[in-house]
Amino acid sequence: MLDHQKDVSSEWETYIPELSMATLAAAMSDTSRMKILCALMDGRAWTATELCSVADIAPSTTSAHLSRLLKANLITCLSQGRHRYFRLYSSHIASFLENMMGVSFHTTHPSRKKVPQELLKARTCYDHLAGEIAVQIYDFLSKNQWITDDGNNLTKSGREGFTQLGIHFDEKVKRKKCCACLDWSERKFHLGGHAGAMLFEFFETNNWIQRVTGYREVIITKQGHRALRKYFSLETE
Repeated sequence: MLDHQKDVSSEWETYIPELSMATLAAAMSDTSRMKILCALMDGRAWTATELCSVADIAPSTTSAHLSRLLKANLITCLSQGRHRYFRLYSSHIASFLENMMGVSFHTTHPSRKKVPQELLKARTCYDHLAGEIAVQIYDFLSKNQWITDDGNNLTKSGREGFTQLGIHFDEKVKRKKCCACLDWSERKFHLGGHAGAMLFEFFETNNWIQRVTGYREVIITKQGHRALRKYFSLETE
């Protein structure tokens, strides 16, 4: 018993938060690797060739960067036959990157005019919607008590509202039902978690939004503008 306790203690002693954070920061401390991570924020799996193009680097260099990111558990690799695809390791990494963008955006004080308006309006945040539109939707959900005050759960009204829209949740999903995700450009919350992902999927399936291939920007369709006005009281045009 004592030996087992000693082994457990020894394992914990090997974890040094400061060292782990420094290691993670080192894995991200390269512009090309950050370009790769930001590209993967669209929630889809990319090939090495596609990431090579978006980062504007040579294939051999891309391979080295991907290995570094894989080792740091920032991304994961999916194999299908002879093809390999890369995506962010988890939604937690996506939230971390979104927060980093917020910090960098507000510490460097860039003019909003220099940021593409389409990106500010609506974009992907891994598997859910971010930007001005997403923040307005979150405000609607909060005002109408579809979510709890901390944004970490759906209320009875919220469940009923999502059901009326045609969104049905899989209760077996272990992911957090919903969460308040801090939007880097608006500095307010948008909806994350399982509910945020389901809402994004619903919007896309019903052609309320369209992704821009290779970018995080999301286009609100004419049908989407009408639907957002009808169901969420948003004036998006």
